[in-house]
Amino acid sequence: MTADDQVDMTRSQVFGEVAEMYDIVRPGYADALVTEVLAYAALDGQAALEIGAGTGKATLSFAAHGVPLVCIEPDPRMAEVLRRNTAHCRGVRVQSGRFEDWRSDGRRFGLLLAATSWHWVDGERRWDLAHDALAPGGTLALFWNPHGIRDPEVQTVLAEVDRRHGLVGTPHRAPASAYGERPGHWAGAPGWPEEECRRDGRFTDLRAVRFREHRHYATDRYLALLASTSAYRVLSPDRRERVLAETGRVLDARGGGIDMDHFSDLLLARRPA
Repeated sequence: MTADDQVDMTRSQVFGEVAEMYDIVRPGYADALVTEVLAYAALDGQAALEIGAGTGKATLSFAAHGVPLVCIEPDPRMAEVLRRNTAHCRGVRVQSGRFEDWRSDGRRFGLLLAATSWHWVDGERRWDLAHDALAPGGTLALFWNPHGIRDPEVQTVLAEVDRRHGLVGTPHRAPASAYGERPGHWAGAPGWPEEECRRDGRFTDLRAVRFREHRHYATDRYLALLASTSAYRVLSPDRRERVLAETGRVLDARGGGIDMDHFSDLLLARRPA
């Protein structure tokens, strides 16, 4: 494991520190995205495997459509909330651990989904693991929900706050208008896996789709959202408190909230039958 891998693993495991807050403030995914995935997958009763399921932001939407799910979540604190949230879902089974360490015992799935979690999976192994987990003809669905600030002036001020505090990878890197129209066009941020999937060569029928919606956050809720993200979780508590307090003052001076564009970007691919 490289030093970069260790940093990524550390960042991927900070969410459990605030699992309850994460569950409350993190946005879910567009209903139209779930419909798109299920229409493409045509599961016909086959089960789905979800990697990095978190507290169930995507899980519950798929379970509501009657999809049986095996959910893998590496952080036991997140998995505890996930079990509570899905206790009423008869077809959902939660397993604690990393996808890299998971054993299928020969079972194959009609759908493998990763909701804002694919980038945490070992880059050298994830395509092999996904291919092996899918039944012939099975669907790979990878999706994220990035968001950008609608007001360019507010974005510029908040980006300067981040710069002063040494933050990177926050929603303040660019205004919503910089995200363009194409799925995976994330204002210069890396991570969209389409080209990597094409280079792997074992998946076909690639399809990329974007869904977009406007949301308004009051100051307190937006600060809680920021505090649940890895860029802020890796800060020391006092440093995190300072940058969030300054961010809050910016928003309060501009009416006590912020308007965001939320994108649900989806990549679909299929293991050939």
